[in-house]
Amino acid sequence: MTTPPKNPAASGKKDQFSSAGFILAAIGSSVGLGNMWKFPYITGQNGGAAFFLLFIVCLIVIGLPVLLAELAIGRAGRGSAATSFVKAGGSKVFGRLGLLQVIAPFLILTFYVIVAGWTLHYAVQSFSGHLYSNPDFKGQFNSFIGGYMPIVWQAVAILITGFVVVKGISGGIEKFNKVLIPGLIILLIVLMIRAVSLPGAGEGVSFFLNPDFSKLTPESALVALGHAFFSLSLGMGILLTYGAYVDKRQSLGSATIAIGVGDLIYAFVAGLIIFPTTASFGIEPDSGPSLVFIALPAAFSAMPFGAFFGGLFFVLLAIAALTSAVSLLEVPVTYLMDRWKWGRTKSVVIISVLVLLIGLPSALSFGIVPGLSEMGSKNFFDWLDFITSNILLPVGGLITTIFAGYFWKGAAEAAGLKSGWFRVWLFMLRYVAPILVLLVLLDTTGILKLK
Repeated sequence: MTTPPKNPAASGKKDQFSSAGFILAAIGSSVGLGNMWKFPYITGQNGGAAFFLLFIVCLIVIGLPVLLAELAIGRAGRGSAATSFVKAGGSKVFGRLGLLQVIAPFLILTFYVIVAGWTLHYAVQSFSGHLYSNPDFKGQFNSFIGGYMPIVWQAVAILITGFVVVKGISGGIEKFNKVLIPGLIILLIVLMIRAVSLPGAGEGVSFFLNPDFSKLTPESALVALGHAFFSLSLGMGILLTYGAYVDKRQSLGSATIAIGVGDLIYAFVAGLIIFPTTASFGIEPDSGPSLVFIALPAAFSAMPFGAFFGGLFFVLLAIAALTSAVSLLEVPVTYLMDRWKWGRTKSVVIISVLVLLIGLPSALSFGIVPGLSEMGSKNFFDWLDFITSNILLPVGGLITTIFAGYFWKGAAEAAGLKSGWFRVWLFMLRYVAPILVLLVLLDTTGILKLK
């Protein structure tokens, strides 16, 4: 294996994405677990297709402008999520603030690989049939996460992730996504066809696609805004980092639209898998792990060839989790390479070991260690999720919008937009996106609650 240059962002022959590889990698970072186990639930709560239309508006209004800003800053700076602000022409203050977009993905990765490990374990259990030998799926899940086996699968997940990232951008991350994203698309189509063909699936499809605007509230708007922001991996340094490896000839505007469309399609198809399946078997489409690790296995157990389709579903989740984990790992790795001039292999090994060690409290917070499982209203895992998702990511998004909207003199050239579109983009970054991101921050932390 040829060792990548220690600092590819500064080397003459830069390791970078191809045009298609970059878009696939960026889509891979966004198609995580949230759109599968959260989006259908919040859609059902807030008026079905009415909420989906609201989500599309929020994606356009807040998601795409911030996404383009992150890519443009990354490509202009050609550095890490922190140093790109300075290299793009910003002050050292933004460089220090940009460190939050290195710290956040690192902390997220410490618990994200744990869930990725769960999906790998359940894929094996489903294909083998062991998952369906005991109808107490809630008991199975609680017994699994309350033991030590999640640590083993956590290690497997970080080993796979590190193996991909250590091979670099073109030889690792791009190749990984070029194989897994098409595979993910095939699995989505197969599972969607199976779901909508189930007896009684029409009720679920109708629930998802028929708009009920009476259920939309101001709170619905903030939920849609928050999900549009988080589903695109904004505020966590990923797109800033990936932007540093994008060819200067790549149209960032076109790439932004392609990434947004990819995220939207994934969310839509996820709804056409979850709602018909849960409706067919009379299961409430709950949110989070209880949906995918408890409710859906119950549905697969009653389905013809359920072990096979259940296995495909968990492979789908594993792909979504691992493509996101790869992008999360690349952020701190690029920072070490850019800031300290370390080699890629050294950086990957150090970050991977730290992720595994710092992730242990999260892995052990489901019953083994009482002090970690009972920390007020949440366990250690949930607190870390809350702090990163609800505080660090919106703050990271605010830093990006304020820098690009008010302090970045090279924004017009870096974004590559025509004058009319540039003025629209700048207006959104200055006057719309910061206010909406701030509202999301206040809402998700409980400071502001609209009904």
